[in-house]
Amino acid sequence: MRQLTPEDRLQKEARLMKEGRKRYVEELRKQLTELSGLLAEEQTDRLLDTANRIYRIVHTIKGSAPMFEFTRIGAVAEKLVKDWEWTQVSGVWTAEHTASRFYRSALEGTPSISQLKRELELYQQELELDEHQEQYGKQTLASSGSRLLIIDDDEVLRAYLVRRLKLEGYDVDDAADVETGQRLLREHNYDLITLDLMMHPQSGYELFEFVKEDPTLKWIPLVVLSGRNDLQDKVRCFYLGADDFVTKPFQYEELSARIYSLLKRTKNFEQMAFRDPLTGIYNRRFFDHQIQVELQRTRRYPAPISMVFIDIDRFKKINDTYGHHVGDLVLQGLAHLLQKHVRSTDLIARFGGEEFVVVLPGSTEQDAVKSIDAILQLAQTEPVAQFEGQPFYITFSAGVTGWKEGLTVEDWIKRADDAMYAAKQSGRNRVLLYAQEMDQSESTPADTAERNLTVLIADDDRILRSILVSKLQHLPVTFLEAEDGEEAFRLITEQQVHLCILDGVMPNLDGLDMLEKLHREVGKPSDLNILMLSGRNRDDDLSRGHALGVDTFMHKPFSMVELEFKVKQLLQLT
Repeated sequence: MRQLTPEDRLQKEARLMKEGRKRYVEELRKQLTELSGLLAEEQTDRLLDTANRIYRIVHTIKGSAPMFEFTRIGAVAEKLVKDWEWTQVSGVWTAEHTASRFYRSALEGTPSISQLKRELELYQQELELDEHQEQYGKQTLASSGSRLLIIDDDEVLRAYLVRRLKLEGYDVDDAADVETGQRLLREHNYDLITLDLMMHPQSGYELFEFVKEDPTLKWIPLVVLSGRNDLQDKVRCFYLGADDFVTKPFQYEELSARIYSLLKRTKNFEQMAFRDPLTGIYNRRFFDHQIQVELQRTRRYPAPISMVFIDIDRFKKINDTYGHHVGDLVLQGLAHLLQKHVRSTDLIARFGGEEFVVVLPGSTEQDAVKSIDAILQLAQTEPVAQFEGQPFYITFSAGVTGWKEGLTVEDWIKRADDAMYAAKQSGRNRVLLYAQEMDQSESTPADTAERNLTVLIADDDRILRSILVSKLQHLPVTFLEAEDGEEAFRLITEQQVHLCILDGVMPNLDGLDMLEKLHREVGKPSDLNILMLSGRNRDDDLSRGHALGVDTFMHKPFSMVELEFKVKQLLQLT
């Protein structure tokens, strides 16, 4: 027969205790029911027999309840035993009137029976809560990969905590000194740290400050364990950022509950602050923080790291055709597909709208292209969502780039975005690796020939024209400017213009009059789109504009985000 390990023995003991507590609660409920019945009896001829049975029941409860850790019930039963102890005194049974007097006196303690019932109900609720937390609480924390670091130079205590916490499902590492703790914190991600203050040769305070001064570690919950119950130690630790302080010696169950509570609260905060509510993956805020963590780790331990920018192809068409509820299902489906097929060490975030970003530590650019292309093939063959029995398939465009020393995060993101945009321009439904010629910010007049789309901004407000050019310069277009209607007319008739952002009110010739002249003299070019900006909101202007070929109106003041969206839509860049 295989000999049980200490861990197996602890698990077996815990299981037996749990089963025993459940059975004892059932038995205790029967005993209390019998007690209530006995106390309700009024037959004086059976008084002595009844009293003796009551004593035997409360005496049994007094002895058994503490064995199953029902200490409060044991304390109440002990009081009842004293109230009915007279039944065991020699001579009472021979004097009926004496027994009756003792009986009436003991009945005054019957409120203790009600207290027993209340305590039973409380313990029942605690057992149910423990059962619920065991199934949905700690299992959830453990299954989510909660990893703990125990730093303590007491080898016996450290080994005990590691063993007990592992039994609860946590991943646990341990360190006996400050130097080892620092090394582990650099190498791994932890969800919680316990730290002993009194260690040698360096005290816990030194590692404490190391943790709380590092921006990548300062948010990790930290529980201080100290053999000194010193007020100044507690105050100093809390001022330095400790999340909890536990004095040795302590009950393991209390420490376990504190750890569980801190982890659960941290997970809830993370869910609210760092998760996209629609897809459940990380949001832009968490990405901005975590990307710095990943780069710091890469600088300490040089290794390749790659970024992927993903944009769902023709997502607007899905929303327009089937509604935003279907669009939301598609976003959730792609997020799930990415989570399912990337590594647990990879970072996935929703960047905004239908855009996602994936960071792959330890992956070269070629590895990242291969991984994301495999996911793209799955997206083409498997529906990412279903609605009312209809499956929805998607494709996406993705850009991949690796990080190089000296590259800022902003430039790194832009390179991945540029590669994604190049994938869009070259036909969508593909994964492209960044190349220098994709960098839109480095375009010069010599390469504008490759920008075969022309946008004319016709507005007498010079500052507004400058703002529009600045906000839209990342698009693959060439810009023309006109400060009045006559100049706009000339530019449109002299060269090809694909989009005219046209002010409704301008000197010499306002926007609508310019369009009327264009129709009258040369006709509106078939490939010319008109986006009219107007400070007026008059129905006759809208009717006249649509009749003259205005594709869309925007009223001043307007959102730059909305304007960019409409520009992309009119130029078919989305």
